[in-house]
Amino acid sequence: MCGIAGFFGIGLSDPEAVLQAMGDAIRSRGPDDSGIFRSAEDGIGLVHRRLSIVDLSPAGHQPMLSSCRRYAIVFNGEIYNHPALREQLERSGQAPVWRGHSDTETLLAAIAAWGLRKALESAVGMFALALWDRETRELSLARDRLGEKPLYYGRVAGGLAFASELKALRAIPGFVGDIDRQALALYMRHNYVPGPYSIYSRINKLVPGSLLTFDRSQIASGSLPEPDLFWSAAAAARDGLAEPFTFNSADEAADALEQKLREALRGQMVADVPLGAFLSGGVDSSTIVALMQAEARAAGAPPVKTFTIGFGEDAFDEARYAKAVARHLGAEHSELYVSSNDALAIIPELPAIYDEPFADSSQLPTSLVSRMARQQVTVALSGDGGDELFGGYGRYRMAQRLWAKLAAVPLPLRNALAGVLRGVPVKGWDALYAVVQPLLPAGTRSGFPGDKIHKGAGLLHSANPAELYLNLISHWQPADVVLDGDSGDALLKSWPVLPELLEQMMLFDSCSYLPDDILVKVDRAAMNVGLETRVPLLDHRLFEFAWKLPRQMKVRDGEAKWLLRRVLYRHVPRELIERPKMGFAVPLEEWLRGPLRDWAEALLDRSRLSRDGYFDPEPIRRKWAEHLSGRRNWRFLLWDVLMFNAWLDQQ
Repeated sequence: MCGIAGFFGIGLSDPEAVLQAMGDAIRSRGPDDSGIFRSAEDGIGLVHRRLSIVDLSPAGHQPMLSSCRRYAIVFNGEIYNHPALREQLERSGQAPVWRGHSDTETLLAAIAAWGLRKALESAVGMFALALWDRETRELSLARDRLGEKPLYYGRVAGGLAFASELKALRAIPGFVGDIDRQALALYMRHNYVPGPYSIYSRINKLVPGSLLTFDRSQIASGSLPEPDLFWSAAAAARDGLAEPFTFNSADEAADALEQKLREALRGQMVADVPLGAFLSGGVDSSTIVALMQAEARAAGAPPVKTFTIGFGEDAFDEARYAKAVARHLGAEHSELYVSSNDALAIIPELPAIYDEPFADSSQLPTSLVSRMARQQVTVALSGDGGDELFGGYGRYRMAQRLWAKLAAVPLPLRNALAGVLRGVPVKGWDALYAVVQPLLPAGTRSGFPGDKIHKGAGLLHSANPAELYLNLISHWQPADVVLDGDSGDALLKSWPVLPELLEQMMLFDSCSYLPDDILVKVDRAAMNVGLETRVPLLDHRLFEFAWKLPRQMKVRDGEAKWLLRRVLYRHVPRELIERPKMGFAVPLEEWLRGPLRDWAEALLDRSRLSRDGYFDPEPIRRKWAEHLSGRRNWRFLLWDVLMFNAWLDQQ
């Protein structure tokens, strides 16, 4: 796991100093070593920051030249099947004289023997890379299939630049950081900037599973080619649905799933440094730790080290469940209880850690658990991906129920009803509710309903399931708050065409929410402290396997992750796992009214909002006042604004 950056076709007075500055900007991703490759004749420069995981010797140093000297590479990630690739090269007589045992050297040899595309298709792993072909004088960029590793690229100072994080691009003289209003609108709706956008105009994220090759003429003309997919999650899903598995029994299906999980884990448990796992006590992380412990026991290895974060507030505390699972499995468990003071201490660092506006509030505990884990290990496995693969999110069931009801009512009638509901102001609905509330049964009483009625009215306008789902998961409606932002949602264009709504939502999240929120959250938090994270559930072979499973083996009788649970319950008693899904949340609602109030007030100041010119201050100030009063809980929408403004202050 490392950091990479570079440029192509940029005229610089001191290119080596610029490369050094780009590498220094992402030093936390690779604190162990650094290196530069440059060809003045070709205007190419590559820089690498290394976090040593496999082959700690100088033989793993990057940038690395292939043994034939044709290719230079900077590589971030891990190729888990690289021993098998080495064996294949050796059997075919295409292997070089090996200098070490790093996966980077293996990948370079495969590229030299088979070409870049076939090498990528043969590799099992997570990666982002830049490859310079000294013969054709072409630069290629590539990113792993599901987007575990980040890679930005775009036009800078008349040429092309790329980097693991935006801060490396800002180190180039002449970089212009114009904020993309469309990207800002998408951020305010989704709490992350979805690919291929970045927050900056002219800078893109390379989409997962893609390959992009440039030559000097393309750079000079300014016409950058479109990425070419070497693997597609959508194609894998369609292929899986077209040829589903037929199992004779649930046990047979669970056997097959456990075998795939163990296959992924065996590759991902290989490291020349200490390794552990994050454990929340939920289905996904508990399954990963249970099978890791089984693999470690079979190999005669020490117990797995596990790490979790806890909160004093019971409604947000999963640490006790994680501790019980770890005790049952015999893992070596560590836990850290987090206070509002801990959150206060790390909040000023979040804009630099995430390097782009990012407002998933679980970034706070993720950053803290990463710091704790790094004190004992250099690699940590996580359980991310299970919800997208096995239908775990509660919003999937909610959307299915809602659409079944909405689809039965003609859209014009729904639009008319929505107009009636929104014709009564929020305060009017609240006043009406205050009158009838005493007449309602105690179990049906709730807080002020006006905002819920207005949001529900918005859902009535949904013309199709895609609009319903995006409305359901939205934070702000950009047209209501972003000045000069496009109110449309570009993500609608990428909505999957699959037979069932559940499958559409799962694939949509796999292609957007997963790589651009969940994986960003973990990657930036961990790499900020030099911790490599690995995600076994996102082994692409497991992804392809899961899409071949019959739907009822994912969600059955209202139980999500049905087959994954069958595997887990072979190792952990059901009673340690069965409880309502909590997510990795923090008590942000109360923190904003208490210890974070002064910090938030400064960032939400009316004059500051007006001066910056990105948002209409009125809806933001109104929601802030309502939140402070306790009449509303606007924590997520306010966090969107707070994280953007905190990021803006550091530009």
